[in-house]
Amino acid sequence: MAKIRMFEKPLGMRDSFPEVNEQKEYIRSTARDFIRNKGYDFIKTPSVEYFETIGKASAIDESSLFKLVDNQGEMLVLRPDMTTPIARIAASKLLKEKNPLRLAYYANVFRAQQREGGRPAEFEQLGLELIGDFSAYGDSEIIHTAVELVKALGVENFRITIGHAGMLSAILTNNTNTKEQVDSLRQLLVEKNFVGFEQMLEEMQLQDTKKETLTKWIDSTVESKRLEEYSEFFTDEQQYLIDQVKQLESLLDIQLSDSSIVSFDFTLASHMSYYTGMLFEIHAVGSGFPIGNGGRYDELFKQFNEKVGATGFGIRVDRLLEVLPRNKIKEKHTLLLFEEGYYSKANNLAEERRKKAERVTLQYITGVTDLDAYIKSFDEVIIVPEGGSFCE
Repeated sequence: MAKIRMFEKPLGMRDSFPEVNEQKEYIRSTARDFIRNKGYDFIKTPSVEYFETIGKASAIDESSLFKLVDNQGEMLVLRPDMTTPIARIAASKLLKEKNPLRLAYYANVFRAQQREGGRPAEFEQLGLELIGDFSAYGDSEIIHTAVELVKALGVENFRITIGHAGMLSAILTNNTNTKEQVDSLRQLLVEKNFVGFEQMLEEMQLQDTKKETLTKWIDSTVESKRLEEYSEFFTDEQQYLIDQVKQLESLLDIQLSDSSIVSFDFTLASHMSYYTGMLFEIHAVGSGFPIGNGGRYDELFKQFNEKVGATGFGIRVDRLLEVLPRNKIKEKHTLLLFEEGYYSKANNLAEERRKKAERVTLQYITGVTDLDAYIKSFDEVIIVPEGGSFCE
């Protein structure tokens, strides 16, 4: 094992320096005000959970879990997501007091990395969960809230791509021979590897009609056909899936002022295995990855012996920071320098400005070693007693 250097961090861990940390605080406070106005209550869960409950119920691969052992010999995990712990709380207590539930969170989650690759092992997530509603109205509320939240945070150019896990599962199951084939093809769609998808169809030795149907389905999605044209891919018993998406589309047309930011893609797949219905991704100019995603996850509650509808979404704060205009976050910062004997005057001036919600740093001028370098990080500098000021 290589010797750990003094300033080295664990694999995938990052420091948040003051500027970035302030940006995160802006996101947290702005989102909190918006979300509470929508009727959601914030909740907090432990950073550490039991492996036997949250570790196994979570859709995160076991190789990505941070595992620990407590002094009783119990296997623990650092929470790999927030949806599963919230489902635990809802099933054990909150649903008995109120149903449906509208819950929100802003929290750190942990996912171990096998190699750095620029991927964080700890990151903040911001999200909502609507638990206890099986209807398309719940799905449309979640998508609409996601759209409005992203706008409220200042993202100017983004799109929502909507899929349906039930439709995807049905079309793959109808046209393959085994569950293993379904899982392999779905994983390629998670990776958006359409070339690999077509290659695997050749290797699976499927009947020509099944192979042609899957190829036609991929082509149909790329061409963005009308929903009615997808009916041919499903049995009579599966037509309700089309009806679910039609209802969701109608509701979004009512709710969204600009429906052009929404598109449907029925090849959309998620590594989260508990999604059962609608699922979606949020893509924004400036990031090569989705800044957020969500969907209906009724299946998860079976892990906690409950039959309940649930839908929600989460936003990756680190990816959100990539796409936020800096002028949405930047605030003016004034430096007030004072000389010997002028502390009282300088302090009064600083307090007057702070009462007006201005950000002011008060500093004894002789205590600064390199004045020219120090003042570069401020927007305005005022010197007492001269009373002169200048902007950098």
